[in-house]
Amino acid sequence: MSAGTPKSLPTSGQKSLQDINHPLSAEDSVLTPSPDLGNTTSSIGEKDLSLPNGTPVDTSSPASSSSLLNRLQLDDDLDGETRDLFVTVDDPKKHVSTMETYITYRVSTKTTRTEFDLPEYSVRRRYQDFDWLRNKLEESQPTHLIPPLPEKFVMKGVVDRFSEEFVETRRKALDKFLKRVADHPVLSFNEHFNVFLSAKDLNAYKRQGLALLTKMGESVKYVTGGYKLRGRPPEFAAMGEYLDVFTQKLGTIDRIAQRIIKEQSEYLVELREYGPVYSSWASSEGDLQEPMEGVSGCVASCSTALEELTEDMSEDFLPVLREYVLYIESMKNVLKKRDQVQAEYEAKLEAVAFRKEERTGVPTDVEKCQDRAECFNADLKADWDRWQNNKRQDFRQLLTGTADKNIQYYEKCLAAWESIIPLLQDKQDSKTDTN
Repeated sequence: MSAGTPKSLPTSGQKSLQDINHPLSAEDSVLTPSPDLGNTTSSIGEKDLSLPNGTPVDTSSPASSSSLLNRLQLDDDLDGETRDLFVTVDDPKKHVSTMETYITYRVSTKTTRTEFDLPEYSVRRRYQDFDWLRNKLEESQPTHLIPPLPEKFVMKGVVDRFSEEFVETRRKALDKFLKRVADHPVLSFNEHFNVFLSAKDLNAYKRQGLALLTKMGESVKYVTGGYKLRGRPPEFAAMGEYLDVFTQKLGTIDRIAQRIIKEQSEYLVELREYGPVYSSWASSEGDLQEPMEGVSGCVASCSTALEELTEDMSEDFLPVLREYVLYIESMKNVLKKRDQVQAEYEAKLEAVAFRKEERTGVPTDVEKCQDRAECFNADLKADWDRWQNNKRQDFRQLLTGTADKNIQYYEKCLAAWESIIPLLQDKQDSKTDTN
C-alpha cells in the first residue's frame, strides 16, 4: 500500500482528449490510483458512478473502499471491542425425506449493528444456501474478492458426504467462509448477507429475488467483444504471476502431503500387525515376557500417536491448502473482471480518438468508464493486501500447528521407547547377579 498522500480521482469537469493518459502509458495511469480513497469522496460523489453490471456505487456507505484500508490487520488483533458482528456455524443435522437427504448447519449471529432488527439470530442453513449467498456477493460486489466455499461435489464411493469426518470438515470451512465475510468491511454490509444471517425463510427471499438477478459483465462483454486488452498494468500483472507460482507450489505441497498421508496409513497398518507379535511371543518366553510385552505396548503407543498425526494432517493441514487453491481461482476471476473494465475503457477511449472529431472535452461515458476502472483497481488492491495479511496469518498458524503436532508425535514415541529400557536393564542386571 502506498504511504504517500493519496491522489484524488479526476473530477467530471471537461478536459481535452490529449490530457488523458492511456491506461498503459509510462506516466501515472488513470487506472491505478492510490488504494486509499479517503480524500476522493468529494470528487466522485458528484458523479453518477456505476459498475459494469449497472449496480450504482454508493460512496456514502460505511462500507466504502476507504474503510477497508483502516481494517487491514490480522484477525488475532481484532478484539471484541473492535468487532460488531460475530458469526458461528455449528450443530450439523442430517435431514432425510422421500426426495432427498441433506445436512443443515446452525448459523448463530450476535451483533450491535443498526442494520439488524435484533441483536441475536439463530437460523439453519444447508450448503446450497451458502452457495446462493456467495453467488449474490459476486453479483452485487463484483470489484471485491469473495472468499471461497468448500467444494460441493465429492467422488461417490471415495468420500461419504454424510460421514462425521466429512461433515465436520465442511462445517469448519463454512464457518471460516462466514467469518471472513463478516470481517470484511464491505461485504459484511451487503444486504444479501444480512438476509442470510437473519431470515427465517430464506427460500421465500430467494424466490422474490429471481426477477432481480443482475447480469454481471454482460455489458462489458458486448462492448469489448472485438477489443483485445493490450496488457495489464505492472502491479496487476505481478498479481497474476504471483498467483500462478503460488498455485504450482500449493499443488506440489498438496500432492506430497497426500502421498505422506498414504504412506503413514500403510505404515500404521504394519505397526498394528507388528505389536501383537511380541505379545503372542511373550507367553512362551518366561524371562523375556515382561520386556516383550513392554515392546508390544510401546508399538501400540506409537501406532496411536501416528494415527493422531495422520488425522491432524488430513483434517487440518490439507483443508487449508485446498481453501487457498480455491481462493486463487476467486482472485483470478476478479482480475479477469478488472481486465474487462479496463478493456471497456480502452475501447471507448480509442473509439473517440479514432473518430478524430473536434471536441472541447471528453465524453461523459468515457469518464464514467474511467471512474469504474479506478474504483475497481482501488477495491482490488485493498482486497489483495487484506488477502496477503490473512494468508500470512493462516499459514503461520498452519505451520506452527504442524510443527507442534510433529513434536508431540516424536515425544510420545520417544517416551514410549524409553519406558521399556528399565525393563531390559532389570533383566540384564538380574541375569548378571545370578551368574
